[in-house]
Amino acid sequence: MSTLLYKLGKTAFRKPLYFIIGWVLILGIVISMISINGVHISSEMKIEGTESQKVLDQLAKELPAASGGQGSVVFKAPDNERLDTPERLSAMMKGVSEVYGLEQVINPADYAAEASSAGASADMSQMSQTAGAAAQSGNTTPPPYGPLMVEGVPVPGVLISSDGSTALFQFQFTIEQSAITQDLFDAVIQSVMTVEQGTNITVLPGETLKAVSIGVGSAEIVGLVIAIIVLLITLGSVVAAGLPLITALLGVAIGVGGAFSISKFIEMPSVTSVLALMVGLAVGIDYALFIVNRQRRMIIDQRLSAQEATARAIGTSGSAVFFAGLTVIIALCGMLVIGLAFLSTMALVAAATVLINVFVALTLLPALLGLVGERICSTKAREKGAQPSKAANHGIADRWVKFVIKNRWVTIIAIVVILGFAATPITKMEMGIPGASSANLDTTARQSYDAISEGFGEGFNGPLILVAEPNSSSAQVTPELVGGLMMGLQSQDNVAQVTPLGMTADLAIFSLIPKTGPNDVTTKDLVNDLRSADASFAQQNDVKIGVTGLTAVNIDMSAKLAQVFPIYVGIIILLSLIILLLVFRSIIVPIKATIGFLLSILATFGITTAVFQWGWLHSLFGFDTGGPLLSFMPIIVTGILYGLAMDYQVFLVSSMRESYVHGHRGRESVVHGYNQVSRVVVAAAVIMVSVFAGFIFTDDVMIKQIGFTLAVGILIDAFIIRMGLVPATMAIFGDKAWTLPKWLDRILPNLDVEGEKLIATLNASDQAPSHLNQKNK
Repeated sequence: MSTLLYKLGKTAFRKPLYFIIGWVLILGIVISMISINGVHISSEMKIEGTESQKVLDQLAKELPAASGGQGSVVFKAPDNERLDTPERLSAMMKGVSEVYGLEQVINPADYAAEASSAGASADMSQMSQTAGAAAQSGNTTPPPYGPLMVEGVPVPGVLISSDGSTALFQFQFTIEQSAITQDLFDAVIQSVMTVEQGTNITVLPGETLKAVSIGVGSAEIVGLVIAIIVLLITLGSVVAAGLPLITALLGVAIGVGGAFSISKFIEMPSVTSVLALMVGLAVGIDYALFIVNRQRRMIIDQRLSAQEATARAIGTSGSAVFFAGLTVIIALCGMLVIGLAFLSTMALVAAATVLINVFVALTLLPALLGLVGERICSTKAREKGAQPSKAANHGIADRWVKFVIKNRWVTIIAIVVILGFAATPITKMEMGIPGASSANLDTTARQSYDAISEGFGEGFNGPLILVAEPNSSSAQVTPELVGGLMMGLQSQDNVAQVTPLGMTADLAIFSLIPKTGPNDVTTKDLVNDLRSADASFAQQNDVKIGVTGLTAVNIDMSAKLAQVFPIYVGIIILLSLIILLLVFRSIIVPIKATIGFLLSILATFGITTAVFQWGWLHSLFGFDTGGPLLSFMPIIVTGILYGLAMDYQVFLVSSMRESYVHGHRGRESVVHGYNQVSRVVVAAAVIMVSVFAGFIFTDDVMIKQIGFTLAVGILIDAFIIRMGLVPATMAIFGDKAWTLPKWLDRILPNLDVEGEKLIATLNASDQAPSHLNQKNK
């Protein structure tokens, strides 16, 4: 591997234009495909095989209109005033009518026709009257709200609170939520906003009345600025610092752009591009930094030419980059075994972006170094390097690693205790989909959520859709059956309201409003109770009940992901252990690396729970109230952090092994290897933390949580595990860390990540300087 990469690096240095033009052409193809196909993103995250998804698929097939997206609007009167004045009623009626007049919004007046065309056995008016009477007879407690009345006639889909201060308008689209265009959302909002004119009514569109956005803003630029500053400090040259940034941006442009270019043909969740951007920028900058730093060190310390130093840097550090990237890709692709389409898409796009960045670092970077030539190092830097100095052996890194080794047992115990304490909040972690309930107080979505909760109850923020089917294939749905079901449903614990939505000969559809909010544990219990075959109302009416709706989908998603999470972790750990075994030819090193990662990931999730769920330091990170953690965040973050943690493991421990291979023994190899690479590992970690932290201050709470968790995870893993736990444990094992059983040593291939064979070949052919030959004999 090292010899092959050495030749590749030398070729790219000598003929840079071939490689540069090749990558520019690839970028041009990607841009052309985007211009032809456009960019298509979606908010849809299907969890195939779950109960809620099965019901949605059934509705889409048998009664398509009932499977469409939902919208809500709140009308709020000024303090101590009412909405039910003639002028305000007229304005609200006009706005509601305009919304119902839109082509892709269901008008309740058309339900009878919809039911008839679907083969209903009775019209909706008859069903509603029979079911309503049955439900009313079983519920003697009047709710604190009622239908909005205009001239004695209820306005379809609109409720008003008992004090007359708040009205809730809920409606349904004929198409699924992910297919709703910005133009349709704008038309709905424009229609309802006319209500504000001359009435002093405040109109609050709900959270779902917004199109999907990519979710990247100006906050991410701050992370890039910090990365540039760190590159300048580490490499000491504007030219050298600019190369990692150029290659990373190109790799991300091709990776993310390539995903966008095919988004017309595959379902592309909105968070996919942001995830690929996060990971691509971080690893792209880091990988190039390791190679450029190694090249400059060879030029300054070993007095090599820029061409020879570039080739050797690609042959040695390039090997580490290749296998580091491979661990990230394996961790990401491990998500494919989960079998969820949206997670698979995220994983493949992010993995492809990492792979492209690896190829860019191994081909385009040496080509750019070929254009720069000897200017990569200034005369001043060369002269400084030529002067004998012991500063490197008495710097901060040297003092730190010797302190850690001297106090290795205390260091290990302290790290385990501190990270164990940080992990304790994980026992209270709640998973879900962050929404309006945890949005900032000044947002329309949060104000709408609070107004609905105050006027009608939290459950109106997350209605459930129920589908009832007779167990007998010969039985049909009748208004009497619907009435009996409504009475049974209304009698269940934690049910605020049940409303019929439609019926065919084979099924009946209801809207059920829980008394508790979408993320409440009792709402989850209600969903499980409704689905139970032992439910008394289902047995009495001889039907089976399916439950769906956004709340049920989120509950199912969290349960499904929690079920597959241990399997996923086991797979990526097993595969990565094999990779690390091959790279380091050691059993101790892979096991130690994995244990260190488990400590860091548990502490990371604990801290994330305390911040985003409990609300600790919430003002510092730009949000007002805590809420559930994103249900698929643990899987995504675990995969990415495991891959990136192994990056630092590869770079740091491969340097220690290189020192061992080249004659240093025991703790001396740990100190020497640490001193050689710790500065650039710290710089790389700071860059990666900065890039991820830039996403903390976006408006999208999902991106905010992922960015925060990745930033904290890298901070803990790089600075506590790799900079503290690794040298302490390596010092305990000493040379035994590099031993293998003889039978395993014979069958394992030698990947030569440290470039031992490469150096031997160069020495044999007299390509290496004489002092380097002497050192490696």
